[in-house]
Parts: sequence; C-alpha cells; structure tokens
Amino acid sequence: MMSKIYSLAELKEILATEKEAGAKVVFTNGCFDLLHVGHTRYLAEAKTNGDLLVVGLNSDTSVQALKGEKRPLISEQERAELLANLEVVDYITIFAEKTASKVIAKLQPNVYVKGGDYKIEELPEARVVNEYGGQIKLVSEIKGASTTKIVNKILKTYG
Repeated sequence: MMSKIYSLAELKEILATEKEAGAKVVFTNGCFDLLHVGHTRYLAEAKTNGDLLVVGLNSDTSVQALKGEKRPLISEQERAELLANLEVVDYITIFAEKTASKVIAKLQPNVYVKGGDYKIEELPEARVVNEYGGQIKLVSEIKGASTTKIVNKILKTYG
C-alpha cells in the first residue's frame, strides 16, 4: 500500500497538484484515539463533501494537552496507520498544535468538516477558513460513540 501519511510540507505540494487537476479537498482533524464506529461514520460523511479526504491527526503531545495526561492510549504513529488503512481517508498529516488552524492555513482545503457537537462560530479554525474563502460543514454527531465512553466501560467491566 502506498503511504497516505505525509509531512505538512509534502502534503501542501501534493494537494496543490490535486486541486489544479480539479479535485475538491475536504479536511477534518481530531485525536482518533481508540478508533470506533463514531469515527468511521464521521469520516465517511466528511468524505461526501468532496473528492479527497485529508485528516489532520493530533500528535501525542497535543492529545495530552487536550485530553489529559493519561491520553492518548494509542501512539500517533499507530493512530495514523489505523486511519491510513481506512478506504475513505486519502491523506494524513500529524500536527502538534492544539488546533488545526496552522495546518488549514497552509493546506487551504475547499471544505473544513467538524462534528455536529461543534458550533461553527465556536470553532477556533473558522477564522482561518473564512479568510481564504473555504467552506465549513458540520456533519451529524454520532451520539454515544466516544473514546471516553469506551474507556469508562472497560474500567467498569474490568477495572
């Protein structure tokens, strides 16, 4: 399998070529720690907004900053590999910041997708997307599917 995991600089070049060829680029981001059905449904719905789906993956240090010192449960390299094995995902880049604003500013995807548990006006990345004229789409939230809930269920069952 060809690699789908690239540095931000490499991905910027690849996507510039893809966009020139007419591809509509969709970008989303997240921790994707303990991949579950909520993630896969979310990614599948995100992909319906364009031709190529790019996932910005929070690095281990940014997951820890966002979710606490006990996370992530799965290393960034393994999380990236899991995502790369999903047919719906075209490209992945790992980023260290708490938000994807820098990645989005560099890649300038046509569409930025986040889950329905967010409000567009509250997205830290919204300003950047609006500055270059991209679209923001919210996709349905998958109720009850979360890594935290899975961890809590494991602890309750086996803890």
